Amino acid sequence: MKLNLLSCDAQRPDRRAIAQCIVELSTNIDQSLANELTDILLEGDAVEIEVEDKDTASALRALRKLSIDYEILD
Repeated sequence: MKLNLLSCDAQRPDRRAIAQCIVELSTNIDQSLANELTDILLEGDAVEIEVEDKDTASALRALRKLSIDYEILD
């Protein structure tokens, strides 16, 4: 399943926690790419990641905990 991460509404976003979440959820992203994607997301641009279908519920819950708005692409 593909997710489009739209924005982060947290008052003080935790860059390290967001990057770690992206690494754990995605199927093909390493730590350095996750750091870059986190920076892009926090600057206000959308980021697309792919999540394995079996991890969907936990992925969405983790994103909500970090105040990340997302949309499901497929």
